[in-house]
Amino acid sequence: MDHYKVLGLARNASKAEIKEAFRKLAVKLHPDKHSASPKAERDRATVRFKQVSEAYQVLIDDRKRADYNFQSSHRPHNNYNTYTRTYNYGYGYSGGNSYRRGGGSGAASGASSAFENFLRYVTTRAFLLNVSVAGACLGGIAVVNLGWDALWKMHNHEKSFEEAMKSVRKAKARTEKP
Repeated sequence: MDHYKVLGLARNASKAEIKEAFRKLAVKLHPDKHSASPKAERDRATVRFKQVSEAYQVLIDDRKRADYNFQSSHRPHNNYNTYTRTYNYGYGYSGGNSYRRGGGSGAASGASSAFENFLRYVTTRAFLLNVSVAGACLGGIAVVNLGWDALWKMHNHEKSFEEAMKSVRKAKARTEKP
């Protein structure tokens, strides 16, 4: 299902255009408006209303819209009835009269889906924040370690730790002899 076609919009539609298109279609297709209609027409309007609602939820959210645009540009353009949504949010239309929660297998399954999920995880704010904090900590540890080494060499006349310990043992042995 192409969310842009469902709302009758171009891919570069603004948020205001998305809201307006959704509002018009929601008023036209709302189940309460079709309560007196025959069952078949009422069911078609309900499914269509769910499609319009899903399209609005995806396209109005910047992250979901970017993800949808990425997914739709990387899948084969088959008849939309053969396409089942693989997103972790919202509902997906899987063809026929079945309407179910996303997570099925579709064009974006297998290795590419695993890679895309990994890429999505790696680019989250929380992950990037954790990586930057870990990098800052490791950098700080390296700087402190280099500083301690420089301090050690400065106070021990360029001796290594082992050489300094030998001279300490010798001095201790000299002072302990009566």
